[in-house]
Amino acid sequence: MNPQAREPHVRVRSLAVAVTTAALAAGGLTLPLAGTATAAPAALKDDFNGDGYRDLAVGAPKGNSVTVTYGSASGVKPGRGTTVTQNTAGVPGTTETGDEFGENVTSGDVNSDGYADLIVGAPGEKTPGKPDGTVTIVWGGKNGFKTGGKTLTAPSADDHRFGEAASFVDIDGDEVANLAVISGNHWWYYADGTPQDGRAIPLETDFLPKNVRLDDMTAGHFTNKDGYTYILAGEREDGGAYTAYMKGGAGDLGYWSGVLAEGDDPTATRGPLAGADVNGDGYDDLITGNPRAGKGGSVSVRLGADSKMGAPVTYTQDSTGVPGTDETGDGFGSAVAAGDVTGDGRADVAVGAPGEQVGTVPDTGSVTLFKGAANGGLTGGKTWHQETAGVPGVAEKNDYFGSTVRLKDINKNGRADLSIGARGEDIAGAADAGAVWVLRGTTTGLTSSYATSFNGSDFGAGGAGRGFGETLR
Repeated sequence: MNPQAREPHVRVRSLAVAVTTAALAAGGLTLPLAGTATAAPAALKDDFNGDGYRDLAVGAPKGNSVTVTYGSASGVKPGRGTTVTQNTAGVPGTTETGDEFGENVTSGDVNSDGYADLIVGAPGEKTPGKPDGTVTIVWGGKNGFKTGGKTLTAPSADDHRFGEAASFVDIDGDEVANLAVISGNHWWYYADGTPQDGRAIPLETDFLPKNVRLDDMTAGHFTNKDGYTYILAGEREDGGAYTAYMKGGAGDLGYWSGVLAEGDDPTATRGPLAGADVNGDGYDDLITGNPRAGKGGSVSVRLGADSKMGAPVTYTQDSTGVPGTDETGDGFGSAVAAGDVTGDGRADVAVGAPGEQVGTVPDTGSVTLFKGAANGGLTGGKTWHQETAGVPGVAEKNDYFGSTVRLKDINKNGRADLSIGARGEDIAGAADAGAVWVLRGTTTGLTSSYATSFNGSDFGAGGAGRGFGETLR
């Protein structure tokens, strides 16, 4: 997009960005892609309108909204998408301050109609007579989110912040995906079929420590090429980090579990988490960010293997092959994502450092992309920020570029594209409105050619303090 339209008060560089004025026009709340949609293949867990392209969901929990930008052969287009709130027709609930609708987002075809559905956590939601937190499933469809949805509430009286994270994968190996949700202190899942409120199933063996505060969860083929293993992250009662695993299976969920790292272990994380096959051996590998570690943060990689993950290998900005310098407050590892940018069959890894100083400007932020390798190491690190040629915008104090990252193939060319959030980006005088950038993947890595940037005002979801892009899915 044209940075001058977003930030008239700052200098503007000439940018080679293929975004037209028409594409920047503010859209309505439901603007599906043109053309006749066909049912989404089962593999596309995030194709909400069924056109065969993966879509990008952007959460703004401070503004209680999620915007879905539809994928296409030319990537995502500013203004072409749908914004969903609890005030959207058919969506249960009412938008209220502090709900945090969009704190986390996942997806999958929950009702088996051939379209991916939007699964939105609102851990701050207050429901009369219930503990805090909800998860809302908004039904996808050919014409956008037109058929409403349903809300799940906290299953037990001692739950708090239900909906901190969710996943939608096959828990028990019967080839039917299940919704799993964490609250601050519990893990729950729902049986096959459309989840029903009040029917969540707890762990059969509760391995979680007393008064744990869970913040993040991911699931992948970390210890079995066919079955799923869950990774949970948060804090123990004493404030120490807690990172654990739990294997899925046909029964006795929670029995096959263990701690990966905790307390003062520098590889212990409260989140973020990501998983993909970095070394191409068929197992997913676990990437964990720890922005609190050391001076400027770190990232650890644990290779997947049969039955057990490998020992962590940790990278900081002082590690060989990592651009930059380990400095206090960089926040390296505040966001992590994995996906195959080059199409070589190995996942690449993106790491956000939203506190990174660019030039003399503090806290403007950056993102480093590493290439996956056969030995599982991260190589070829290259850093991107708003002063990189071709990237829209200008580095400004407290932009926090790289506060979120996501890697997925949006234009269906077999190579993942990098989406980047900057929760502190100011838009036309609106402080901390937030914005998102997308850089395309190529056989040699990322390119800033055809780079695009957009914000909430392009979708009817703008405004100061909303932090558009705080969540990317």
